[in-house]
Amino acid sequence: MNRDKNDESPDLLPDSLDDLSRRNFLRLGSMTAVGMSLTTLHAETAKPHTATMIDVPFSPVKDPRIGIIGTGGRGTSLLENLLAADVKVLALCDIVREKAEHAQSLVTKAGQKSPELYTNGDHAFESLVARDDLDLVISATPWNWHVEMAVATMKHGKHVAVEVPAATTIEDCWKLVDTSEQTRRHCIMLENCCYGYNETLILRMVHGGMFGDLLYGEGAYVHDLRDELFSNKGEGLWRRTFHTLRDGNLYPTHGLGPVANYMGIQRGDRFDYMVSMSTPQHGLEAYRKEHVPASDPRWSERYINGDMNTSLIKTAKGLTITLKHDTSNPHPYDRINVIAGTKGVFADYPPRIYFDGQAGGEAWGSIDSFKEHQHPLWKQEGEIAKKLGGHGGMDYIMLYRLMQCMREGLAPDMDVYDAAMWSAPGPLSKASIANGSAPAKFPDFTRGLWQKRSASQIATQS
Repeated sequence: MNRDKNDESPDLLPDSLDDLSRRNFLRLGSMTAVGMSLTTLHAETAKPHTATMIDVPFSPVKDPRIGIIGTGGRGTSLLENLLAADVKVLALCDIVREKAEHAQSLVTKAGQKSPELYTNGDHAFESLVARDDLDLVISATPWNWHVEMAVATMKHGKHVAVEVPAATTIEDCWKLVDTSEQTRRHCIMLENCCYGYNETLILRMVHGGMFGDLLYGEGAYVHDLRDELFSNKGEGLWRRTFHTLRDGNLYPTHGLGPVANYMGIQRGDRFDYMVSMSTPQHGLEAYRKEHVPASDPRWSERYINGDMNTSLIKTAKGLTITLKHDTSNPHPYDRINVIAGTKGVFADYPPRIYFDGQAGGEAWGSIDSFKEHQHPLWKQEGEIAKKLGGHGGMDYIMLYRLMQCMREGLAPDMDVYDAAMWSAPGPLSKASIANGSAPAKFPDFTRGLWQKRSASQIATQS
């Protein structure tokens, strides 16, 4: 299912709401408790040193062979982009066989050998990741499956790429980091927004010093998902449940990833701590009242996630980031995407830019005047990316670049430390709110090595 907006559609889905409660969400019980104490969160930084995965190249250099877990809307979209990038797809997994068979037909239509299917229950993915002929496994599934599938994949000697967020607890963030370091296999979070045309153009300008000394950024995921959340298929079968389990930012990475790249997070700076607060929740109850019959079992649900969550992040160098999340109310789609420094500011939706001393006084200017800073990936692959769609082409650019890194033996642009750090505001926002919006410290997933690099590879790629 193609979408005009940038919401992910993880695809390992149960056949019914009863199946959902019986199978998928038993594992979420721990999330119903009040957030970790801040003492516990602080203690998470005291991890023993292990060999880092920072700047570790893909090895051996080869044309990657891919397996995909989850072949519904999001998984199928990723598959189509991979096939356009001439990637070999050998195995597909989904608990709904019809979805897997449809994806299988796309592979054969592309001229490849028919991939093997794994459709026998929730843990069919374990047989897929155990194969000895795969180099990378992609997990396009509901959030609560990401860590289990990623860990299993890495322990079977394969790199893994997971949809966002990579994890929903600090413990699981560490589990991804520890497993990646122990197995020497990469865990990449598929944060497509880092590869958007605007995001990559502005990143190159920031890296070139055009914004001066950076001061603050803003990011968000504000997207009216009420129809989707109350659907009896797709994300409606699982995503709404998270609104009954915790109060915080449920989906931080789309807005945060690009801003983290602008600021060089884990590349000379790092997130230090955050505070978070939420409004009351009213949106889902109001929508249910208008659209769900009184006899529907969904009336027994109690929504606790505040409609608008607002968090403030402070970095080690003193920069600030405002991060927002709201999927429960009417609002035009918005990731905000702001970066500001001593020489100027960029803000998105719509894209606009202002530099000190520019013509036109204090009026915003257009980014069209800065096309010379277009990212090389968009110069080279932009036309095919736009034709394929996938959130304006960013999906194709992201996957093309990941395949390029594997084919050329490069380190991935986004590593397991980014996956953990960008996912951490989810559980940390919950903990902060539970403690009266008290500061919650970020663990140092790099174990002190966050200054080893100076910039995102996306910024420096030639």
